[in-house]
Amino acid sequence: MKRTHIILIVLIAVLIGAMIGAINDSSSYADFAEAFENPGQEFHVVGQLSKEKEMSYDPMENADLFAFWMVDNSGVERQVHLHKSKPQDFERSEQIVLIGSVEGDAFHANDILLKCPSKYTDGEVQVKEQA
Repeated sequence: MKRTHIILIVLIAVLIGAMIGAINDSSSYADFAEAFENPGQEFHVVGQLSKEKEMSYDPMENADLFAFWMVDNSGVERQVHLHKSKPQDFERSEQIVLIGSVEGDAFHANDILLKCPSKYTDGEVQVKEQA
């Protein structure tokens, strides 16, 4: 075999290995039930804030820990530990997407995506009056 053929085969093998590794490392959408069945594996969990339960964030004690309760789209409620500061307008969010994994009895999120209420209703712009 020619030297270029060997290099090409090695390059293809490395690319295939990288693709398989990326597929195995990618997270998927799930609910809390599936996430708690697979602790340590990363998932995206979609749900809404449980406004009846307590939220705790003390930036003086730990600025990178925000704890709250969330109800997933299946109706399961679990405690969440977000390892970031509390997002602005968190209570106003309509939908929450958590990215993280289960550790112990809580879901530990490394990142969060918030869907906030739309400024537009039925094609019209909502106007807020300021004092």
